[in-house]
Amino acid sequence: MPYAPEYLHLVIPGVTFEALLYGRNSDGDGTESSVAAQLATGRALCNSHNWRIQREFDDADTSASRHGRKTRSDFEALIETITEPAPPGIRRIVVAFQASRYYRDLEAYVRLRKACIETDTLLCYNSQVYDLSRRDDRKATAMHAVDAEDEAEGIRDGNLRTAKSQAAAGMPHGKLHYGYTRTYTTIRGRQRCTGQHEDERGKYVVQSLHRIDEGGSLRGLVRWLKAQPEATRPDGKPWTDQYVRSMLLNRVYLGERTHKGLTVKAAWLPLKGLETPEGRALFNRVTARLTDPARLMQRGSEVAHLLSYLALCGECGDHAALRYLAGSPTRKATLCCATNDTSIVEARIDAYVQEAVIDWFSDKRKARAALVPADDKVKEMAAATQRLINVFEEQLAEARQLAETFDEELGRFKLSAVSLASLESRLEPKLEAARKKLQSFAGVSPLLLRMLEADDPDEVWNGRPGEEGRPAVRGLTLEQKREVIRSVVTVRLFKAQASGRRALDDDRIRLSFFGEPGFRARRLRAPEPAAGLAAVGA
Repeated sequence: MPYAPEYLHLVIPGVTFEALLYGRNSDGDGTESSVAAQLATGRALCNSHNWRIQREFDDADTSASRHGRKTRSDFEALIETITEPAPPGIRRIVVAFQASRYYRDLEAYVRLRKACIETDTLLCYNSQVYDLSRRDDRKATAMHAVDAEDEAEGIRDGNLRTAKSQAAAGMPHGKLHYGYTRTYTTIRGRQRCTGQHEDERGKYVVQSLHRIDEGGSLRGLVRWLKAQPEATRPDGKPWTDQYVRSMLLNRVYLGERTHKGLTVKAAWLPLKGLETPEGRALFNRVTARLTDPARLMQRGSEVAHLLSYLALCGECGDHAALRYLAGSPTRKATLCCATNDTSIVEARIDAYVQEAVIDWFSDKRKARAALVPADDKVKEMAAATQRLINVFEEQLAEARQLAETFDEELGRFKLSAVSLASLESRLEPKLEAARKKLQSFAGVSPLLLRMLEADDPDEVWNGRPGEEGRPAVRGLTLEQKREVIRSVVTVRLFKAQASGRRALDDDRIRLSFFGEPGFRARRLRAPEPAAGLAAVGA
């Protein structure tokens, strides 16, 4: 039988009791006390019985079941503290609100029990003290652990059923997405989500999409969001590159709900500005850019060079990019190939490429013909492709629903697993191809349109100082210039005819603009096979 705390000093006399407090709660657990309330209850218990509090441990927003994804760092620290022998004359007591705060997994219970037995530590919860060296207390706590684990499994089963039904109805589920506010109703004492709608933060999602579409970087976007007081995240956490990238790729902002790979129309509306075909095209462009496997991810530093890892080595092939080589007192900064046999002064190639890009955009007819197809035809093709995607998605959704519907009269599912797998194997490749085709109709980015529609592309590129009657114009950032170059021209550098020449050899820097032979949207990941090997393989 457990001990009542008020009689503990009579049962175990001659020692000073020292308490280790532990609190934990799970995300979205509306029936349990918060960690702060749990610890406050523990402090009150300790103070009323003169138990000195040695340390407090808390694992907020952390599951204790076997399905938990986060490590309970403070629980691990608690186990480590218990395993350290107490000083002479001290008897430790681990105090928690209830058994399920310690564990919802029998493995965790066994670990805690072993640590307490080895160091003669008492266990307290529900205002009862257990001595785990006693058989009846071990049995009682073991039964409580079984109940706590079973309760967790029941909660999980209910959550899975709710998630499935919410997904089928297109209702929101899980954590609240930035830019939306949810409405709730109370059912049997628990809150149930009834919908969500755009709030005042939604505009920052759309503005973020535009900034990336215009050539901005994730790091620059994070700085901008941090500088906007009204854009603060509701959870109070700081903006990070990873969070922003995940936000911009989330199709929830298009009014879509995804569950186990299946996307359905959601019960909420898209964000304002994304409900139109142009808005979806914007989202698709940003998705294509952020998921491009050839996109370089900056780590620890800002972009500092115009052509580094954009220009290619014409001698080695289109898999080899030029990299920056810092200068010295006797040598200027250069761009060179990894083999160090093809290089050029960075300032020279930068000036050559920038002048060529500005000239190309100055030829409006040529640039527009390359970048902008006929608007009517694009809209017609995009609409037809979207209708095809809708048909594929609806057919797959209907088939999956039939495969999950049991026919009581026939004693089998309305669609067999084999038939469903066969249908999926035929339709999913077609669906993916149609999605890629629709993405290709996304159109020209606003950054390229800005260069294309400018009376003087040089002013857009380099900017213009303010004069009387004429305001100053800011030029493109380095990130934006790199994005323009990546989108419209492939730069290749070849060896000089002779070393030490000051004049730039003809055809040493070769440019292939969009729509011309030799243009590449991205560099190769591996060398192209040699002509002889290709012939043998053929």
